Amino acid sequence: MILDKIKKENDIKKLSKAEVALLPAEIRSFILDNVSRTGGHLASNLGTVELTMALHLCMNFPEDKLVFDVGHQSYTHKILTGRKEGFENLRGFGGMSGFPKMSESDSDAFGAGHSSTSISAAMGLVKARELRGSNERICAVIGDGSMTGGMFYEAIDQLSSFKSNLVIILNDNEMSISKNVGGMSKALTRMRVGESYNDLKHSVETAITNIPDVGPKMARRIKRQKDNIRNFFLPGMFVEELGLTYLGPVDGHNLEEMRSTFEKAFRLSHPILVHVKTVKGKGYPIAEKHPTHFHGVGPFDVETGKNLTRKTQATYTDVFSKALMEVGSADENVVAITAAMSRGTGVHEFKKNFPDRAVDVGIAEEHAVTFAAGLAAGGYTPVVAIYSSFLQRAYDQILHDVCLQKLHVVLAIDRSGIVPGDGVTHQGIYDTAYLSDMPGLTVIAPKNAQDLLEALRFAVSFDGPVAIKYAKGNAYRGLSKVNAPFEPGKAEVINSPEGCSITIMAVGNMVEEAVAVRDTLSEEYGAKPGLISVRFIKPLDTKALKKAAEESRVIVIMEEAVRCGSVGEMAEAHLYEKGIDTDVLHFCIQDEVLPCGSVSDLRASQGMSREQMAEKIAERAGLKRRID
Repeated sequence: MILDKIKKENDIKKLSKAEVALLPAEIRSFILDNVSRTGGHLASNLGTVELTMALHLCMNFPEDKLVFDVGHQSYTHKILTGRKEGFENLRGFGGMSGFPKMSESDSDAFGAGHSSTSISAAMGLVKARELRGSNERICAVIGDGSMTGGMFYEAIDQLSSFKSNLVIILNDNEMSISKNVGGMSKALTRMRVGESYNDLKHSVETAITNIPDVGPKMARRIKRQKDNIRNFFLPGMFVEELGLTYLGPVDGHNLEEMRSTFEKAFRLSHPILVHVKTVKGKGYPIAEKHPTHFHGVGPFDVETGKNLTRKTQATYTDVFSKALMEVGSADENVVAITAAMSRGTGVHEFKKNFPDRAVDVGIAEEHAVTFAAGLAAGGYTPVVAIYSSFLQRAYDQILHDVCLQKLHVVLAIDRSGIVPGDGVTHQGIYDTAYLSDMPGLTVIAPKNAQDLLEALRFAVSFDGPVAIKYAKGNAYRGLSKVNAPFEPGKAEVINSPEGCSITIMAVGNMVEEAVAVRDTLSEEYGAKPGLISVRFIKPLDTKALKKAAEESRVIVIMEEAVRCGSVGEMAEAHLYEKGIDTDVLHFCIQDEVLPCGSVSDLRASQGMSREQMAEKIAERAGLKRRID
C-alpha cells in the first residue's frame, strides 16, 4: 500500500507522481473502512481528500500552519502527518480525537470543534508571524456553511487591513455560490495569480498614481472599470468588496489544479480566498446520495450503509421532537428555531408540519437567541433547540437580550451532560454553570421521557425565560408512574429514606443512575436511601434540601456537570449559610476536560460509575456489605 509509506509529516512529497495519483483512492478506502467500525465524520472527510493532499504538497509541517474550521474534516490531515495507526481507536477513550488537537500533534496548528473560527485563529497566527519576522505559510480552510457564523464576517472585516499573505480555502460542498466554472474563469484565475500580472499591475498603478494632479483620480477611474469587467466574468464579488482577492471556483477533486493554484496563492503578498468546489461523500456513492446522514455516523455496514447499532428505544431528542409537535399543535404562537441542526435537534418534524413557524438560522447561535427574543417581544413563544456545547456561544444573548428583559424564550438544550465520541469541544458539562447565574432564568432537568414532555408543556405556558436541558442517548423510561405535577422551583421526591440516613439528590439523566445505586445499596448493604429528582436546577428547592438534611446524615448529589457552578456547590453553600451541618457527597465532573470516549468510560474516569458511586456512598455512610 502507498499509505504505508506515509510514516510522518511531509512524506507525501517523497512519493512519485504515479503514487500520488493513486493515493486519494487509498485514503478514501482507509477512512471508509475505519469509520464504518468506529463511527465518526464520514462525508466531509471523503470530500476533502484531494484538497488536503494539495495543501500538504504545498506546505511543510509542522513549520507551516493549517487551520481547519470545525475540524471534522481533518482525517486526511491526520493520516498525512503520521497518525494512521491512531484510527483503530478513533474517538474512543484514550484514543485519537476526531478533531484537530494541539496536544495530539505539532502539525495541528489550532484546535477546533465549533464553527466559523478558522479565519480569526489564522489571522492571529499571521500577526504572530509578522511580529516574529518569520516566513511560514499559513492557511485557513472554511466550509460554506461556516460562512453563516458571525465570526466569519468579523474576521473578514479586519482582514482587509492585513498586508501579508494568508490563504483562505473556501470548501464549497453544498452552497451554490456561483455556477461560473468555465474556461474564462479558469483563465482569469491563472492570470491573476501569475507573478507577471501582479508585477505589471503594481507598476502600472504606481506610474499612473504618480502623474501630477490627475494621477490619483485617473487610477481610481481605471480601477472601477477593471472591477466592473472582472465582476462580469468572475464570481466572488461579495468577497472582493470586502477587500479580499478571490480565485476560483477550482475543482476540488483535481489535485494538480489545486496544487498549482495554492502554490501561486501562497506567493502573493496579501490575503487571498480560493474557492474550491467539492462533493461531500466523494467516492462512496451512498454517502454522496445521503451526505447529511453520513455527516456523523456510528458503526455501519459499508455495503449497504445501514447503521450497525440497532435503535431499540426513543432518544431524548425523539421525545423532544414529539413534545414540540404536541405543544405546537395546541398553540399557534409556538415557533421553533434551530441553528443548522434541524434534524439533530428534532425540529425537522415540526418544520415539515408547520413550515411557517420553523426557522433554521444557520450556524449562528447568537443570532438564534436574539432572534427568539425579538419573537417573544412580538408576542410569540419561541422554542430554541441547540446543543449545549454550541449554546455556550450565545451566553451574552441569553443574558442581555432574554433574561434582563424577562422575555418568554424557551431554550431546549440537547446533548447536555457527557457526550460520547466527539471529545473536549462537544461536552455539555458546562451548561449548569453558565445558566445558573442568569437572572430570572428557570432551569429544568427532566428525569425521564415523560418528564421532558411535561417540562416543555410547563415551559411553553410559563411567564418568563426557561431552559430545559437533557442528555444525548436513550430516554429513561423508568419511574414512569412517579411523575408529580410541575410546580415552579419544586423538586420531586421519589421516596424518603427508610432505615438509613442517606438521601440521594440526582439531576436529570443521573436519576436513572441514582435508581440503580439505590437498588444496589438496598440489595448489597440492606440500606434504603431516599431519592429526590432535583428537577429544577434554578430556582433550587431549598425546602426539599433542608428536609433531606433533617432526615439524613449524608446527602448524595449526582450530576453530569462541572463542579464549579454546580447544583452540588449551590446546595453545599446553602447548607453552610443556614448553619446546617450535614455531610454532602458530591459526584460531578472534576476541573478537567473530558476526552473522547463512551459515556460509561467517561463516567468511570470521574468515579461516577454505578459501582464506584455505590461503594463510595457505603464507605461514607459506614455501611457494611451483607454476607450471603
